[in-house]
Amino acid sequence: VKMLETLFFSLLLTCACAKDTVLPRLNDTKAVEAFVDSAEVVVVGFLEGEDSQGYKELLATAKKVESVPVAICSVKEVWADYSVSTNTITLFRKADNHQENLVVAEVKKLDTDGLVNFVMINEVRYITEYNQVTAVGLFNSEVQTHLVIFAKRTSKEYNELKEKLGALAPEFTGKFLFVLINGALKSNSRSLGYFGLESKDLPRVGIYDGSSDMKWLLPEGEITAERVRDFCQSFIRGELKDVKQAGETKPKTEL
Repeated sequence: VKMLETLFFSLLLTCACAKDTVLPRLNDTKAVEAFVDSAEVVVVGFLEGEDSQGYKELLATAKKVESVPVAICSVKEVWADYSVSTNTITLFRKADNHQENLVVAEVKKLDTDGLVNFVMINEVRYITEYNQVTAVGLFNSEVQTHLVIFAKRTSKEYNELKEKLGALAPEFTGKFLFVLINGALKSNSRSLGYFGLESKDLPRVGIYDGSSDMKWLLPEGEITAERVRDFCQSFIRGELKDVKQAGETKPKTEL
């Protein structure tokens, strides 16, 4: 019995160690597609094997950034489906259908901290909480129109709006990035001021269009998914062009 117990616990230890020392393998295109579709943000290491440069750093990164699933694909025939020809660490995100490639050979110094930073900067989700790190990924995205939700993290509306509007965000994939800004932080007061808002005015919702540097506020009232959906569709239809911009003092046509 003791021998069986020893073998059993040895097997458990071996399995536990294996999980800590290897990444899941994706062996064909369907497996990669399923993995990419499994979460809002995932990372795939298109690496030749566990001895490849970048593998150990990617494994360490997976342990540090647990919110992002990580796997590897060593089948070069599959790489071509993702326009990858050499060892590359790729981040996929659904919010803007983006694929961010980090070519291992082009990185002067590849270490775990740098790879963690790469993931965190590019970790744009259906609804992204704004901070100095996520701002880089948001403003580097090809999608330059942001649906901005201003709310105080200490208020009950913060999590309610995050859940409610986060569920709406997939409808506008490739058209809007949904951004949640904590209006209780002094560091975000500039963002509020840009929309002509103060902390006492929250919660509010606005649209910022980076291509034209124009901004609009959803008129005051209950913030529902239906109102926000109509607001976004009004922008897409071009109906906000003649609407007064947020923060303006000169009267224009109201929405």
